[in-house]
Formats: sequence, structure tokens, C-alpha cells
Amino acid sequence: MIYLDYQASTPIAPEAREAMLPYLGDRFGNPHSPHRMGREAAAAIEVAREQVGELLPRGGRIAFTSGATEALNWAIKGSAGPIVTLATEHAAVLDSVRAAGRAGRDIRILPVGNDGLIDLAVAREAIRPGTGLVAAMLVNNEIGVIQPIWQLADMAHDAGAVFLCDAVQGYGRVPIPDNVDLVAISAHKIHGPKGIGALWVRNGVTIEPLIHGGGQEALGRSGSLAPMLCVGFGVAAALMDERRDSDAAHLDRLWRTATHRLGPEWTINGSFAHRYHGNLNLRSDGVDAARLISGLRELAFSAGSACASGSGRPSHVLKAIGLSDAEARSSIRLGFGRYTSEEDIERATTMIFEATEKQLMWAV
Repeated sequence: MIYLDYQASTPIAPEAREAMLPYLGDRFGNPHSPHRMGREAAAAIEVAREQVGELLPRGGRIAFTSGATEALNWAIKGSAGPIVTLATEHAAVLDSVRAAGRAGRDIRILPVGNDGLIDLAVAREAIRPGTGLVAAMLVNNEIGVIQPIWQLADMAHDAGAVFLCDAVQGYGRVPIPDNVDLVAISAHKIHGPKGIGALWVRNGVTIEPLIHGGGQEALGRSGSLAPMLCVGFGVAAALMDERRDSDAAHLDRLWRTATHRLGPEWTINGSFAHRYHGNLNLRSDGVDAARLISGLRELAFSAGSACASGSGRPSHVLKAIGLSDAEARSSIRLGFGRYTSEEDIERATTMIFEATEKQLMWAV
């Protein structure tokens, strides 16, 4: 199978997998225990913490979590005051913000333009003094658009708010601005294991714990850490740092190949200029994307977020950029990266092109 769903999850790096294996065997100690096995496990976690931190701003602390969903919930629910966010955010942000609204906090969910980008004038008007938290995604998980995070974070600070950056899709690929206050990331989006993420918190910023108990982890997060997952995350992060330039050059080649081969019959959703080249979200009028995906069994791709794949509803992101229900249901997302070859892209685009022609021919 050709795998083109990198926004949902990435193949685990062989180096990360190998580094994890000893912690399934003899190195099974609890990292919070005081004996030698516990101390060895704790030391391995601290190495991983340093590796993950190399791709984050300076001057903050990292708490490992069960994933980015926990990190985002923690950042939002552990903050205080009115919240401003964008209509194209991940469900982990939007649902958490709405939950905070039901609990009595004032919330403002801002529209975006047809290109998927926030209008900074709209943002400036909404981020008023007294705002507690502003949350925005660095790279959109569905359409790959890169938001002006630096400017939004400055607006948040001018209003006395803290700024939360969902960097899940951008971490290790797109620089995270130094002026953010909270950053959520996930290992399985950078060729690491599932089940682990992290929340980075700038020094001097405080948030209330989300999970209560032993308070084992940094910033008061409770629960025993899994050394295996932390180590895999650390090695994956180190590889992202080491291979940043070569991965980016490879992505640019894949992007050029994909956009050239699919041609004018497909329209790219969202900004063409301000986007991450490992995400190609596009539509072709009259195509039934769900039928296309189910019919191409040797190709793994999607119509949007894996979190909403079973809902049957059009993507809230595509609706937010002005697409009709029909246009949203005619859209597909191709995600590719380090382990995708140009031959994979050539074969996949040929398969999509041929399947699309057949589908449209039968529709006539």
C-alpha cells in the first residue's frame, strides 16, 4: 500500500523503534522509583526531554503527556479568562474551548478567509485587553495553511493574554516563533510512537493541573511516564533536527511532482503561498471523495482529519474557508514525507486520476 496520510500519523522511524525495544525488556523500571532501575529509566527520560526541547523555543519547561489532545486540553482548561481562537482549529482545541464556554468563560471563535488565513485586523479587534488565552494552530492539519503566529502572539501579549500554539503538524518542520507561551506537540506526527506528546510552558507562565494524583511530571502533571514512549519521542525529535534540511528538500520535490501530475482539474484548498508542502488538500468538482478513498484500496489517503472521519459531516475547516457541502465532499487530502518516494507520488496520482475519470464518466 502507498501511504499518503502523514497528517493522521507518520511511519515510525526505524531508529526510534530500535531505541524503544530495550524498555519492553530488561529496562522496565518505573522512572519515579528511587532504586537503580528507576533512576536509569528517569535518566533516559531526561535525555529525551532535552532532545524534544531542541526543536522548541528557549526559556521554558516540557511536560510529557499522553498526546497533543491532553496537552491542548490542559493548556486551555488550566488557563483563565476569556479565550480567542480560530474556526479552523483542531477539534481538541474547539471542543475544549466550547467546554470552557459552557463553564462560564467568554469565548470568541474567529472566522478565516477563503485562503484559510486569519485577517489580522479581525484578530486585533477580537483580542481585547482582559483576554486570558489566545490559541492558534501553526500548520493546519487539514489544509496545511501556516498562520501568522508571531503577529497573533504579539497581539495576545499586548492584551495581557498568554498564547497557545498547536504545533502538532509544524513541530520539526516549520519554525515555532519564540514569542509563544504554550506549545502542544505529538510524537506520532514526527515518526515517533503513538500515545505520547508534550506541553511546553514558558518560564513564568502558570497553568492549573488537568490530571491530579502523584504529580510525578513537570508542571504538576500526574501519572507514571512510559520510558519506552519518551525515548522513542526523543530519538524521533533528534532525527527531525538532524534531517530538517534534507526532509524539506525532499518534500519540495514531492510537492512539485504531485501538483504537476494532478494538473488543473484539481483546485488546491487554502493558501498556495502560505502552506506546508507535506500537505496537499485539493478538490475536483463532481468527485465523491469518500467513494474515491474506498475504491482505491492500495492507496491510503483521506478526506480530512482522522478524528472526524466517521462523522459523515463535511469538514469544518473546508466549510470555514467558504466551500459548499458539495465542494467539501469533493476534496481529498494527500499527506507525504520522509519515507514517501517520488515513484509513490507518481503511482498514486495516476491511480487517483484514473479513478476520478471513471467516477465522472459513470456520473454522466
